[in-house]
Amino acid sequence: MMGEERYSRQVLYKGIGRNGQQKINAKAVLIVGMGALGTHLAEGLVRAGVGRLIIVDRDYIEHSNLQRQTLFTEHDADESVPKVMAAKKMLQAIRRDVDIEAYIAHVDVAFLEAHVPTVDLILDATDNFETRMRINDAAYAYRVPWIYGGVVQSTYVSAPFIPGETPCFQCLVPQIPSINLTCDTVGVIQPAVTMTTSFQLRDALKILTETPIEPKLTYGDIWEGTHFTFGMRRLQREDCPTCGQQPSYPYLNTRTSNYAALCGRDTVQYQHPELTFERLKSYLDARKIPYKSNGYLLQFKFEASRIVAFQDGRLLIHGLKDTEAAQVMIHKLFG
Repeated sequence: MMGEERYSRQVLYKGIGRNGQQKINAKAVLIVGMGALGTHLAEGLVRAGVGRLIIVDRDYIEHSNLQRQTLFTEHDADESVPKVMAAKKMLQAIRRDVDIEAYIAHVDVAFLEAHVPTVDLILDATDNFETRMRINDAAYAYRVPWIYGGVVQSTYVSAPFIPGETPCFQCLVPQIPSINLTCDTVGVIQPAVTMTTSFQLRDALKILTETPIEPKLTYGDIWEGTHFTFGMRRLQREDCPTCGQQPSYPYLNTRTSNYAALCGRDTVQYQHPELTFERLKSYLDARKIPYKSNGYLLQFKFEASRIVAFQDGRLLIHGLKDTEAAQVMIHKLFG
């Protein structure tokens, strides 16, 4: 670990101190999503001194990301660099001794089961409701705290969930505003992002330093200047399938479809683990379909759609809104 001078101002803070800093340096955190929230969170934790960081995101950088997603540059967008790879490079430029694992992947049950037991905290930085529910189930199944964060338009919302102490996300869903909106459909401004991550990072530092925390749901509108906090303990349901008396963790036992529409993106994701880059290139060459690749992903056009392929067998089919249309296209493409 680098000299104590680096964290001297954080150590001076009475809420952390030398003992708290040592705990931060020894902890591991998983961040799901490396967009607006994820980049802010990752930078904050790396600068705070977290020892090990796992970052995962299924997407690549586009110019529309640069308005709010830190750690990325115009060059990254020009080259369609995967978000986690650009983030890892920038984070390690900020701090050389941080241990970062970067995964270009869709967060499914298998990913969570492999990585959640290895970390001390999970930070939610996704905009996908199904993924949040899987995170919630995995966190409570493996007894790992996680912190929810949501941002859309000018509103922000955050809440920490601690297995054995607090109700889970599923218990709070009816109380959380704007859960079906995304920044791709109604927009978002940067100040709302930083408000969300400020509360997430505050609770993260408390959890990582093993400081007692009173869990609260926090939300507000930075544009309108409104801010609210509510206690959560009374919202727990005894019959909750995740944190109730007889948990069944339904989202860890639900089969994921090969097709998924990405909310607000006019994009459908198709996943086939056996579709390697080599197989795809051979197929495209045989059909004389031109493509380009940056080593991380491969791009080509078929009919009216732009298709981006990843090394894990995922295709993002841009220009389609529903999974049925995507299935028809995939059958046309591969037979």
